[in-house]
Amino acid sequence: MAEATLPPGYPTSWEADVVLRDGTVASVRPIRPDDGDALQRFHNAQSDESIYLRFFAPLRRLSAADVQRFTHVDYVDRVALVVTMREEIIGVGRFDRLDPRSAEVAFNISDHYQGKGIGSVLLEHLAAIARDLGIARFTAEVLPQNRKMLAVFSDAGYEVTRRVEDGVVEVGFDIEPTDRSRAVEMSREHRAEAQSLRSLLTPSTIAVVGASRRTDTFGGQLLDRLLESKFAGRVVPVNPHVKKLRRLTCYPTVSSVPGTVDLAIVAVPAPAVLEVVDECAEAGVKALLVVSAGFAEESAEGAALQLELVRRARGAGMRVIGPNSFGLINNDPAVRLNATLAPTLPPPGRLGLFAQSGALGIAVLASAARRNLGISTFGSAGNRADVSGNDFMQYWIDDEATDAVGLYLESMGNPRKFSRIARKLALIKPVIVVKSGVSRFGVPPGHTVRETKARPAVFKAMLKQAGVIRVENVHQLFDVAQLVVHQPLPAGDRVAIVGNSAALGALTGDACSSWGLTVAHGPVSLPSEASAEDFRAALDRAFEDPGVDSVVSCFIPPLATGDEQVAAAVREAAAASEKPCVATFLGLRGVDDGHSSLKGTGGETRAIPVYAMPEDAVRALASATRYGQWRSRDQGTPVAPVGINRRIAEDVVGTVLSVSPAGRRLTHDEATALLAAYGVDVWGQHEVDTVEDAVAAADRLGYPVVLKSVAPMVRHQGGSGGVRVDLVNEQEVRSAWASLSERLAPLQADRFVVQKMASQGVACVVTSDEDPLFGPVLSFSIAGLPTELLDDVAYRIPPLTDVTVSELISSVKAAPVLHGYRGQTPVHRAALADLIARISVLADDMPEIASLVLNPVNAHPGGIEVLGAEITLAPAPRRIDPGRRSLT
Repeated sequence: MAEATLPPGYPTSWEADVVLRDGTVASVRPIRPDDGDALQRFHNAQSDESIYLRFFAPLRRLSAADVQRFTHVDYVDRVALVVTMREEIIGVGRFDRLDPRSAEVAFNISDHYQGKGIGSVLLEHLAAIARDLGIARFTAEVLPQNRKMLAVFSDAGYEVTRRVEDGVVEVGFDIEPTDRSRAVEMSREHRAEAQSLRSLLTPSTIAVVGASRRTDTFGGQLLDRLLESKFAGRVVPVNPHVKKLRRLTCYPTVSSVPGTVDLAIVAVPAPAVLEVVDECAEAGVKALLVVSAGFAEESAEGAALQLELVRRARGAGMRVIGPNSFGLINNDPAVRLNATLAPTLPPPGRLGLFAQSGALGIAVLASAARRNLGISTFGSAGNRADVSGNDFMQYWIDDEATDAVGLYLESMGNPRKFSRIARKLALIKPVIVVKSGVSRFGVPPGHTVRETKARPAVFKAMLKQAGVIRVENVHQLFDVAQLVVHQPLPAGDRVAIVGNSAALGALTGDACSSWGLTVAHGPVSLPSEASAEDFRAALDRAFEDPGVDSVVSCFIPPLATGDEQVAAAVREAAAASEKPCVATFLGLRGVDDGHSSLKGTGGETRAIPVYAMPEDAVRALASATRYGQWRSRDQGTPVAPVGINRRIAEDVVGTVLSVSPAGRRLTHDEATALLAAYGVDVWGQHEVDTVEDAVAAADRLGYPVVLKSVAPMVRHQGGSGGVRVDLVNEQEVRSAWASLSERLAPLQADRFVVQKMASQGVACVVTSDEDPLFGPVLSFSIAGLPTELLDDVAYRIPPLTDVTVSELISSVKAAPVLHGYRGQTPVHRAALADLIARISVLADDMPEIASLVLNPVNAHPGGIEVLGAEITLAPAPRRIDPGRRSLT
């Protein structure tokens, strides 16, 4: 529908595409007045039982008044959402406000789409909308026999109460998210999105649209690759000009193909793609792989064509990988899918790979093949119009064929969602990411991303927070992958070095030190005349040393012992231990001295990763060590500070934005009230216009006091140019006033406040900024030179856990001053952590907070004191991971 025809107040931000339980896609949007006919068709198609369960009466047809009432809502007190597929309504959910804080909710799901989780999706979206509108509780009236609807409420993770009256079950529950409701929502999203990828990676029937006799066309090459890989399912070429291709019957259209088509590979010119999408929709195809180019990567017209492609595909319930995709691989022997243009295919293995562009897809697959590093599945998202790395990670979480994951990311459209999915995956499998920047840095043509104000350090912190192993290039990705796929994770950072060259051992030891590993054994340098037994004994001693967590073996000719004997010694020693081993064999005959794997005989011994140089081996080992340490430690629990009153905070924000719709900086009193709602006390300050006012304020507060300028140009300067502290009597206040007035008068910065003198402590800075790409970004630093000159600032992205908060505090280089540096008494760290936790929850709850700065926060042995607070509000942005399921 054109935007001009939308009804007044229509909230476009409520529109979303969602993946249902079976992996198909549906659209959620607010109901519109012109939905009357579609609503009547939906109602007429329902069974008598479904109608009775919804309306408690045999209402066979909706009256004109009913249709008017159901389709005309105000989107504030009366809200209704519809779920559509192929532009037909398949589900309706609504709530009607009963009082300012509660509403009655109801659902009606198409009989033909039962069991797909539509009711759960509607409840999630309605609850999120209701919370934004100030509603805290839902109630519903349900007939006892309507077990499916009762299950929607009880299975959602809320604390549900039930009461039976007059044969009707009255259900009630608070809609504030709980740990259980969040877990339920994330689990449902995971299962649905993983299922949608299975249609792409495990199809039974594939139609190649654009298949050709010519081997120099995409369609011809893809058809050949499918047949050469001996795809386990059915391959159907589609070309209206040919009757037979590669001895296969060729069909003129997808809709003419007999039976069900799970995956359609689209390899036709860009202008013809939409027609193919419509044919696939008519034929009930589950998913599309679009290798065609000529979309957003080329022109504005192509970008518009790409948006229409996704709109039509999702409207028909289909997922899309591409356009401009390099293809898909599934090496599972039961599937044998090679739908790529790759001339060289890696062998089957345990590594899942994802790359965005076609060129990099070729490079990634070629590199894996050269190393003989097997892969389980591979996907190229192309322009990432729909399916992204997030979807592949959802699939790999449960994929038993994948032990580790590598992703080459050229852009990131939804880092918040990436972070939470990557963290879930990284807790069970290593996730290795190549990414050079964020959003505006090196975004390839065709990729839709949001601008970001965040520094590259924020992206780095996000990956670290998620437990991701970040590397600089494809070379390093495979260095790490061949270690984590084939070897156990190191239990710690203590390393043994065993070799036959003192120089090589020293080089390896220096590399360990530079990468934060501790050389606890060796370097052991065996003589060149050492026997195989000598090599094995030295390696055994290293592996058996209880002070060693991993072993680096590095050998260089000339050797008296045969090459294979040395390799066998390394294999046998490593096989007898549960500790990881990496190796460097420089110039040994019979062993690839590039980056490869040293495999045992008969497949019984795990492969030992072999590197060209010891620095490569140590860098990969350091990455695996840090990841192992992250995975083995307590991940903490989500912070949930007590004493939070969200309603008061919402009132403060709502009042300000109702008067100033464009937003503004809060006054001191407004900022104090907003922070107080989240349990953060800000010290009062008294604005003064004259020296007499300053003296009077000091007398009221009690000495000692502080006199400081609040002019913006002075407030953000370092040093003490705009402040006088520890004023103990009236004379010192007058003297400070005269001094500051004289110094700041030329700057017109003579606005002053008087404040109580804080305890002696460490001045800190806590900030939160709402970023268009990342959402709320929290930072912590030590005030003064560490922040202003050295940029010693640490970042994290809410929601946080207690462990994440602790890591945030410890990660700044100046953190030792908090812990008793040079004999000082340590600050009250728990109080500082509690403050950061509260600010993280506030920032996560209130997207209207464009900027929040607490400066200074005085941390001392007795607690913390928030001495200054600046908050700027703005209209709430549309967050890309909004707290309800949505494909963005």
